[in-house]
Order: sequence, then structure tokens, then C-alpha cells
Amino acid sequence: MITVVIATRLHADRLDYLTAMHASLIRQAVPWEAVIAVDGTAPARLPSPLADDPRVRVLPLPRPVGAACARHLALNTVRTRYGNWVHDEDEFTDDAIAARLSVLEATGTGWCGSWSEDLYPDGSTRLWRCPTPPGRHEPGDVFTHRTSPSDTHPIGPTTLLARTGLVRVAPMGGLVQGEDYMTAIGVTSLAPGVLLPTPVYRYRKHAGQMSAQQGYDRLKAAAREHAWQYGRALRSALGRAAVARG
Repeated sequence: MITVVIATRLHADRLDYLTAMHASLIRQAVPWEAVIAVDGTAPARLPSPLADDPRVRVLPLPRPVGAACARHLALNTVRTRYGNWVHDEDEFTDDAIAARLSVLEATGTGWCGSWSEDLYPDGSTRLWRCPTPPGRHEPGDVFTHRTSPSDTHPIGPTTLLARTGLVRVAPMGGLVQGEDYMTAIGVTSLAPGVLLPTPVYRYRKHAGQMSAQQGYDRLKAAAREHAWQYGRALRSALGRAAVARG
């Protein structure tokens, strides 16, 4: 019922992290499969635990296209009811999929998100509570918990387990960073969902992470502004459509 989409360039300093993500999938209590979009590098570099796992399918891309495009192309191959996109350096908690899947199946909502943790090199973690409060949220409500473009995103994008059809109509916008903000806004604007008050995802902190790279901060504000404008425009358009139908 679940497909996890991972875009990766198989950088040497991330191979152990990717293996750790796979190990966290193995610990899940419900069936899953994964699509690894190998973004313009040799698939032969994929760590053997993933290469040998029949639940893992590899989508090799002939040239680097970036995470947003790689995830879109991987989504073409998803054949399950639900999907979750993740980074190649992070991990799930042991009950991450089961906890969210049970909510989706019980409520019939479109998405289920949660809190996350920052994971540090010494193995310690720090809880991150997103601005959106726990509980059920109607379409578009999540966006209202971000009051300006400079605010942090109101929900952790990679904590979202969502119906595959919903993800297909909430594109990542082709950004080179902050791209998953777009899909998170789209998913939560188009369908009701539930936020759980427990961490399901661990963001790894390390020297090679994107947010530590030169130039990241200069684009961050622009990416957040783009996502903000998208959210405002989408919410307005959906509101006008609802009025017209009424």
C-alpha cells in the first residue's frame, strides 16, 4: 500500500545514510516498496542492501535533473495507494508508516503528517513541533499557520504520507531547493488530513547537507516566497471555485 520515493545522486558521503534509511524501512511493521530515482549517476553505486532488496526498484536517469524532477519521474512508476517522498540522508522512526497509515485508513482523509526530529552526528535527537497544531485539518487550513513568506513551513513535507493521486496533482514546482514545500502546500490545500503529535521522521544534520552548502541561504528566501505565493494563489482559487459551485 505504500511507496517511498527517494531521489539521490549517490554521493559517497551519503551512501551510509541511504543504507540507514533503508534499514529504517526494514524495521517498519507494514509492507512497503521504494523507488530510488538515481539522478544522473551510475546505479551500480547503489549500496548492496538496497540493490539486493526486491522491494526496491531503481529508476536511473541519464543526466542530473534535480530532486524535484527526479521525484516527479519516480512518481510515474508508483503503483500503490499511498506515497511518501524522503531525502537520501534521513530516517524513519520504527512506527512511522504504521502510525500514519492507520489514521488514513480509519479517517479516509488525504494525508497524514506528524512532527519530526533533528538527528545529530552523536546520535542525539531534538524534537521539532511544526506550527500546525495536532488534529484534523480541512483543505487549506495548514497554510494559515504560516503568517508570512519568511516563516518556517507550517508542516514537515517529508512527514506527509498521502494518497498517490493527491501527490500527482500537487507538483514540486521545479525548484532546486525547497521544492517539497510546494507539494506539501498542494497536498494539504486539496484534501483534509490529520497531524499526529509524535515524531515519525528524523532529519540528519551533517556537513554535507544541502542547507550547509554555499549559496543555500541566498536562495532560501526566494524559494519560501515562491511557495508562499503558490499557497495564497491556490487557496484563493479553490475558494472562488467553491463559491462558484455554491
